Amino acid sequence: MRPVQNALGMSSLSGVGIGLRATHYQTILNSLPQVPWFEALTDNYMGRGGLPLHHLERVAEHYPITLHGVGLSLGSTDPLNTTYLKKLKQLCERFQPVLVSDHLCWSSVSNVHGHDLFPLPYTERAAKHIGDRIQAVQDFLGHRILVENVSSYLQYKESMQTEAEFLVDVIERADCNLLCDINNIFVSASNHNFDAQEYLELMPVDRVQEMHLAGYEDQGTHLLDTHGAKVHAPVWSLYERALQRFGQVPTLIEWDTNIPEFSVLMAERDKAAAYHADVKHHVASGF
Repeated sequence: MRPVQNALGMSSLSGVGIGLRATHYQTILNSLPQVPWFEALTDNYMGRGGLPLHHLERVAEHYPITLHGVGLSLGSTDPLNTTYLKKLKQLCERFQPVLVSDHLCWSSVSNVHGHDLFPLPYTERAAKHIGDRIQAVQDFLGHRILVENVSSYLQYKESMQTEAEFLVDVIERADCNLLCDINNIFVSASNHNFDAQEYLELMPVDRVQEMHLAGYEDQGTHLLDTHGAKVHAPVWSLYERALQRFGQVPTLIEWDTNIPEFSVLMAERDKAAAYHADVKHHVASGF
């Protein structure tokens, strides 16, 4: 199994984890399930105190955690939010997460937040802009972060690269790592009619430090990334291909809406763990 070196300490991450949600705090703390790690949504824990931080502290006593955010707005033309960055750094120092990640997108303009993950034009200028901002974030935090590919429902006429080419360009410029969301690749591939497996083939193997799995909804005209359902069959198939290419990268079951009983998440986690365990212990250079 391929562990991921902690950016902040000496711990490592492996296996299939679950996203930590408030509705499951007590179940987790009472039963201490056999889960190798939990992912906490950064933006939920930026207060100075309160129950969320209390519960996260208790969970972190038993499990490695990662921090996954939606607030950096890495692709925005707004200045980086120094208040947000300071709070993020304090969280990192307090909890020593194994990985810290956010999204390859923008979510604010003129300091007004849209509360969504908006896609970018795939141009060299945009890649340089976002690469510089990721470098600034990493310099501030003192370690690399992961950026996640987002699902999308529109494309820009100005784009000169494919999404996969743009993502690789940004990663190389920023010297950051990749959180490869398998569901997002499948959703965007379906919506924009590109080959999801060719997308995987372009991803730099040594930069893929984590993968996400989630569910989508078929809206007829497009797929909608809801993170509110079980993982669909074609996403499982794409995950199997990703494991063949990247090796046993730590993987997360992500479920953000219509959150079910914890037992349902565990069943999805166990299914992913079976795929994860079957992959040979090597990192392939291609399929």
